[in-house]
Amino acid sequence: MKIVLLASGSGSLAQAIIDAKSAGDLDLEILALVSDRDSEVLIRATSAGIITKNLPMTPDRASWDTQLINYLSELKPDLVVSVGFMRILSKEFVEKFRTINTHPALLPNFPGAHGVRDALTAGVTKTGATVHWVDAGVDTGATIAQKEVEILPTDDEATLHERIKIVERALIVEALKNFIISGIPGRI
Repeated sequence: MKIVLLASGSGSLAQAIIDAKSAGDLDLEILALVSDRDSEVLIRATSAGIITKNLPMTPDRASWDTQLINYLSELKPDLVVSVGFMRILSKEFVEKFRTINTHPALLPNFPGAHGVRDALTAGVTKTGATVHWVDAGVDTGATIAQKEVEILPTDDEATLHERIKIVERALIVEALKNFIISGIPGRI
């Protein structure tokens, strides 16, 4: 299986995939890692020998979408894996590339950029991590896998998010393992 990683931040989710591949736990090829900003994840990927592309957002969103689609079209991935990529992907992108994403909440609850904060504000006792298909909506694609995380009385946004990230890293690796074993659903 050939994948492209999309990431925007520190890269701990991408690193989990890189580490699992290096350890022989994931039999896949990481074709490239694309980021929309100059971020730590580019350093992590470069250190692992992965081709990187920094594609900063442009004022013309349609032009940026076209650049991203054209770049990935050259690579021909079997799957695009969004791991902390903080951009909504265009309808054209998700129609062209099978894409999965991780989210720090139990979708459909608390979609969007502030899932951890929203769970705390709602006063729920549990949240978690979700791996889901990306569609043209915001965190509305079909769920692939989820795992719960209890919200502790002492949690604030930072501590809860760190505990969710641990679960999220394991969940994305597990989802990729399952795709390698059984194939990517919907692909011929």
